[in-house]
Amino acid sequence: MTTNTEKIFTFIDTYAQSKEGLYLEAIIEACEKWLQGDIQPELSETVTKEEIRRGIQLAILKGMKQHAQPHHQMTPDSIGMLIGHIAGKLAAGQQDLTLLDPAAGTGNLLYTAMNVIGNNVTATAVEIDDILVRLSAVTAELLEHPLTFYVQDALRPLLVDPVDITVSDLPVGFYPDDDNAVNFELVPAEGHAYSHHLFIEQSMNHTKAGGYGVFVVPANLFDSEQAASLHPYLKTRTIIRAVIQLPDSLFKNTAHAKSILVLQKPVEGVVKATPDVLLAKVPSMTDRHAMALFLQKIDMWVAES
Repeated sequence: MTTNTEKIFTFIDTYAQSKEGLYLEAIIEACEKWLQGDIQPELSETVTKEEIRRGIQLAILKGMKQHAQPHHQMTPDSIGMLIGHIAGKLAAGQQDLTLLDPAAGTGNLLYTAMNVIGNNVTATAVEIDDILVRLSAVTAELLEHPLTFYVQDALRPLLVDPVDITVSDLPVGFYPDDDNAVNFELVPAEGHAYSHHLFIEQSMNHTKAGGYGVFVVPANLFDSEQAASLHPYLKTRTIIRAVIQLPDSLFKNTAHAKSILVLQKPVEGVVKATPDVLLAKVPSMTDRHAMALFLQKIDMWVAES
């Protein structure tokens, strides 16, 4: 039996292959026609937001392989689901939750998190690449997710109100705009600043006091060349709540291994005992029993803290 996800992918792929030009542009056209009711996939009555997201995601992944660009990368579902689980537990019982992704790309990580969290969540997405924003926007409409988009360099001034939780798969590398980098505490004394360091600072600037940042970061974040400047910033401006190492099997090259960093923004004037930092390693995500135990560990950590 063909699943709704497969039907959505086939619908978009068939349309895209019938068109000349960029495959990613054709995905946008197909989704717009679906929204307008001109053409649409034949789906079962109980289609879920996750089925829609995954179907569109498969088409986008195909389009990205055909027109590969370094910044056109998508956070794997396994990581997105884990971040969504963590964010959902941190926000348990909270009404009208607000999220921010300052490096949203196609929105896949953000939408995965929103689908896991469920109702009463709105989000803001920042992305500089026009075609990625258009892909993200049409996906948000089909998912019926309330989103505000900003098409800009996220390290420039953001007119974004502070949010409850920031989630992001941070861009890794050097930030080329030295003139703008000097506006950040994490600018190095010499050379280009690390983009992922500046994104952490910008994200926490736009997170509410008591709120959280849940980031995908390089596994060597605390051992890198500019780590010496990052340590005092994190100590004075944030509370490190968790460092969770992702399985090496998720990455083609172990040099590109990632971790999940969970930060909390302190509440000014409120002095609390520094909580223990959760240091953990995610088991193989194909081992269901091990993953179930790991998620229980996450749930207990949230409950205790």
